[in-house]
Amino acid sequence: MHSHVSLLTDYGLHDEFVGVMKCVITDLAPHARITDITHGIPAFDVRAGSLALARAIQYVPPGIVIAVVDPGVGSNRRAIAIEVAGGQGVLIGPDNGLLASAAAMAGGAERVFELSNTDLHIDAPGTTFAGRDIFAPVAAHLCNGGAIEDVGPEIDSATVMPGLVPIPTVEKHDAYGEGLRCEVTWVDGYGNCQLNVGPDEIAQFGTTVRLVMGDDVRSARIASHFAEIDGGAIGAVVDSYGMVALAVDRGSAAETLRLSAGDAVLVFTGSGDGQTSAVSIRSAK
Repeated sequence: MHSHVSLLTDYGLHDEFVGVMKCVITDLAPHARITDITHGIPAFDVRAGSLALARAIQYVPPGIVIAVVDPGVGSNRRAIAIEVAGGQGVLIGPDNGLLASAAAMAGGAERVFELSNTDLHIDAPGTTFAGRDIFAPVAAHLCNGGAIEDVGPEIDSATVMPGLVPIPTVEKHDAYGEGLRCEVTWVDGYGNCQLNVGPDEIAQFGTTVRLVMGDDVRSARIASHFAEIDGGAIGAVVDSYGMVALAVDRGSAAETLRLSAGDAVLVFTGSGDGQTSAVSIRSAK
């Protein structure tokens, strides 16, 4: 029996959607504890939801995760439950790429079930609120000791839509040589720009790297600690998830560099021809 339900959605907090989902779970499984991971995923942005869930999953307690970023709600897209970690965890949500990366981070999908048993669902006049009508009551069923086999037929895990996590690729430039094409995967509330690259991959370019962001070319020095850079400069920090993030001390790297999630950042060896900024790789506090 599960006792904890974690929620991640793009519902926001203006409407009643999150509260109604919680009410359904609490009404059907009064003992269940509910934690909000976030409801601030940009509307319909499955990739942002997938990345956020993948970042968070290692800190989520055993139990059930309901993730809802579901632009295809009401269509023929599948609703699924993915069992992970020897049955200690179940990820519930749409089969649209939202769950796969988190399942991989949790050790891989062990069993997958389609949520097709309508006896466990709430009767509703429409089909546009799967969080309330399907995901929440199925989670409550599992919290009450119901078998995961009750939710619907087991399906092949290989048919689950894969995650949407980008990987860095080799970039060749006529003037700058060979480097990496990285991508901004996340801009947090402080304007820090997480890249899809680790510190070891960046360090291979030496003590000075060239960052190319569209027409903006920066010379960035990789230092061993934050004190090696000048005040107000851009820093490349090893963030709390172990990825390199561009940051500005007490400022927004996203605003300074005009970057958004999905933007490319090209990394090459050597000094750039444009504006120069010292850069430090350090562990974020």
